[in-house]
Amino acid sequence: MSEAGAGRSSGEILIKGARILGGEPQDILLKDGRIAGIGSGLAGSPGAEVVDAANLIALPGLVDLHTHLREPGREDAETVASGTAAAALGGYTVVHAMANTSPVADTAGVVEQVWRLGRQAGHCDVQPVGAVTVGLNGTHLAELGAMADSAAGVRVFSDDGRCVSDAVLMRRALEYVKAFDGVVAQHAQEPRLTEGAQLNEGRMSAELGLAGWPAVAEEAIIARDCLLAAHVGSRLHVCHVSTAGSVEIVRWAKSKGWQVTCEVTPHHLILTDELAASYDPIYKVNPPLRTADDVRALREALADGTIDAVATDHAPHPVEDKETEWAAAAMGMIGLETALSVVQHAMVDTGLLDWAGVADRMAYRPAVIGRLDGHSESPGQPLRVGAPASLTLYDPSVSRPVDPGEMASKSRNTPYAGMVLPGRVVATFLRGRPTVLDGKLTGPVSGAETGESSK
Repeated sequence: MSEAGAGRSSGEILIKGARILGGEPQDILLKDGRIAGIGSGLAGSPGAEVVDAANLIALPGLVDLHTHLREPGREDAETVASGTAAAALGGYTVVHAMANTSPVADTAGVVEQVWRLGRQAGHCDVQPVGAVTVGLNGTHLAELGAMADSAAGVRVFSDDGRCVSDAVLMRRALEYVKAFDGVVAQHAQEPRLTEGAQLNEGRMSAELGLAGWPAVAEEAIIARDCLLAAHVGSRLHVCHVSTAGSVEIVRWAKSKGWQVTCEVTPHHLILTDELAASYDPIYKVNPPLRTADDVRALREALADGTIDAVATDHAPHPVEDKETEWAAAAMGMIGLETALSVVQHAMVDTGLLDWAGVADRMAYRPAVIGRLDGHSESPGQPLRVGAPASLTLYDPSVSRPVDPGEMASKSRNTPYAGMVLPGRVVATFLRGRPTVLDGKLTGPVSGAETGESSK
């Protein structure tokens, strides 16, 4: 694919014959971290590195709104370095690192630590998500303003893994973040309705004897928080919607013109609670896998734009936390390296989205929700001359079985092991620097090359 020579030193990369958003083949010239030209028959300088992208789709660098990197505190499951390596291999150029670390990312010091670890790793940008409440305990607001003013420039706040169930506290958080154009991302789960819950409440939970997790536990919180966001005129983002009812509530809120956005995970677009019949805890996740009817509703809502974004909820766990009996197993699945393939399978190959739609749901809108769009160096922007040269080259024509042993993540809890999925990320570029070439990591670089000025 790559005709690498002295090209790295020239600062130019010429991508030949890429299909931008699935369109006609064009050349893309990358120079000094930006897109310097788009067209047919482009020529770079004599030392330019040439990348053959014939039959490859060029997408903007993907943006994940929901990644668990586990560091600090659970480096046995994932580190910032390993998680961002997985992200780059999946086509991502920015990940939002959730706050449920140990210590919790509820202070300026911790979010800056995570941000700097991302810069040191160099695989992709790491944008920390700050906790809404101190220690995720749901009783006192965390240092929202201090995290917003930190070097990390936090704009998204979430207690993900736990719900901000206190309505008064949620209202205060929504009011507070208005001062710096922030957003509260809610993990919608009414705790009293999900005590001991193990699986989607329905036929499968009854047959398997597992405590049911009702859809209304998610939907009730979403309805409440949409009303709160409207009342205070603030921005609400709903994490990992999983039910048809949730979709209808968000659709209603948007019809009112309220500032409500939401995301869906790849696994909720393809997997159902029927898989739990094996009692394999690899399928235990929060929110739980739902029914085929829910999957259908989620796909349709992603297609029509009611659901704004695909977010991985990449949740790594060590083997001992997943390979145990169902009730004791940790909840969560990894997903950074397979997300684009799952979206192709569920949405593109079914005709529900084209590649421009994929770019919208996996790059443009997530960048806006995370407030990255106001930073001139941040990925997730349209591929045009002058934009940051952050993009992904993807081959939709190949198929491959998922092998957990080949993944960059430290954890292996993928629900797709052995499943044949379409597509392959061939290359990922971060501000003109290849982080992945020929499907392989190119290695980290110094933090000075990762765009500190973007915050």
